[in-house]
Amino acid sequence: MSSDKIPVAKPLLGKPEVEAASRAILSGWVTQGPETAAFEKEFAAYVAAPFACAVSNCTTALHLALRAVGVKAGDEVITASHSFIATANSVRYLNAIPVFADIDPQTFNIDPAKIAKLITPKTRAILAVHQMGMPCDLKAILEIARKRDLPVVEDGACAIGSQIEFDGKWEMIGKPHGDIACFSFHPRKLLTTGDGGMLTTRNAEFDKKFRLWRQHSMSVPDAVRHSASQVIFEEYLELGYNYRMTDIQSAVGREQLKRMPEIIERRRKQTAEYNRLLSEITGLKTPHEPKWAKANFQSYCVRLPDGCDQRTVMDRMLKDGVSTRRGIMCAHREPAFRTEPWLPGNAADLRESERAQDRCIILPLFHEMTGDQQKRVADSLKKACARA
Repeated sequence: MSSDKIPVAKPLLGKPEVEAASRAILSGWVTQGPETAAFEKEFAAYVAAPFACAVSNCTTALHLALRAVGVKAGDEVITASHSFIATANSVRYLNAIPVFADIDPQTFNIDPAKIAKLITPKTRAILAVHQMGMPCDLKAILEIARKRDLPVVEDGACAIGSQIEFDGKWEMIGKPHGDIACFSFHPRKLLTTGDGGMLTTRNAEFDKKFRLWRQHSMSVPDAVRHSASQVIFEEYLELGYNYRMTDIQSAVGREQLKRMPEIIERRRKQTAEYNRLLSEITGLKTPHEPKWAKANFQSYCVRLPDGCDQRTVMDRMLKDGVSTRRGIMCAHREPAFRTEPWLPGNAADLRESERAQDRCIILPLFHEMTGDQQKRVADSLKKACARA
């Protein structure tokens, strides 16, 4: 194996982030505080959302979003199995039932045509995923949801900086177009705070609930209590959680947010270069971007030619010093969901989801990746497919 192995992903972090973290540490206020408030304001402005609330990660964001729109025990939430397991888990945290709709094989996103057929009197919400940063067909999903008076939560974990065309205008994912959008700041995302998440909404009542619940439903936030001129005894108004983001993370996030235009531009150029380099591999399918979408290409996922075994190709590339990942997982296939309830309970209805997991691989892609490294990846994939 090559000693200079190419990783699948690598965060872009440097001196500005180090200095920002130091600023927060030296301030003496390291938990949720002024840096978090500033990060929320700046993030809201970036995506053009009226409200943004920072939390500990995207999974907790999804949990709060579903609770806010009224999902309760026994309700059904239509979503994609073809997503990181956190999507389905967040439904189960409320003792609701995930109802898995199959995906569009071109975009790897939930197929709106499959959603309408799964709606029942128990359906309480639609949880739409912008998979790998590719916007899903929100227009179609919202049309279905509005006819049935169903809220739409967007799992935009991977989609910071992605755009979608609405009424002839390009708008950021996270505006939001549904009721609530949720983001992740995990190290594999384009914007990272180590870990962390954000909820955006236009609904002031939802935003108030997020801020209450993320801090144990404390009646008076600690930042207010500590700065008060008189003693305040707080109360805990209802069941809440410890879902706060620290000021150290938020300070880093503020610097990362400044980098976003550069990161997005670089990622789209790298994607175009991969498309060119891989065009010679017969039968290989590169990412499809609908005309109404501008993806951030958080991941570069290819569908292997017929006859190529996924694991064999990945093993061969690993021997060349090229890391890869299999296609996006399907929650219904995981051991946890052999016991956790899900609908429709028939894997035959999720054929495209399973095919995507089994026939696709994710190639290395990160900001500091060089043209030579991209060529090395392309050459390795070409060689691995030729031998299959």
